Amino acid sequence: MATWNGFTQDAFTVPRLDRLAREAAGSPNHHLCVLQLPVSLVMDTHLTEALDGNGPINQATDRGWQVHASAPLHGGELLTLATPEIAALIQPGADVATACLAASASCPGVARVLLATAAAAHWDDALAVTGAPAIPPATLRTVLDVLAAPL
Repeated sequence: MATWNGFTQDAFTVPRLDRLAREAAGSPNHHLCVLQLPVSLVMDTHLTEALDGNGPINQATDRGWQVHASAPLHGGELLTLATPEIAALIQPGADVATACLAASASCPGVARVLLATAAAAHWDDALAVTGAPAIPPATLRTVLDVLAAPL
């Protein structure tokens, strides 16, 4: 099940999706097992909820579903919105793209990060980032606090 804003606009919940899948299957053994939603430093609601142990990511993983993060660079906008200082806070020495991708990939409960690129080198870079050790939750929380602070 993929959505851009279905959870943030209360169109549905993971428990309701699970119930509907059970009803459609006629048993608890349904095939709904993957949830895709945006996880980024721009659309940070799901990241924040996951760090707090709440929200659809946590509810999906509690059911054994995989969660795939979409739009980790927010359609490329994060490359101009994020600063080198934010990148350094996330991962010292990393460039903006690497740090922002690492933040999405490090969201608790996220199993996969979905990316699109036209450059083969970017695939290699993304593979290295998503395969690296996760950014600690405390660091992610600090980054979100910095981004939420009034100017």
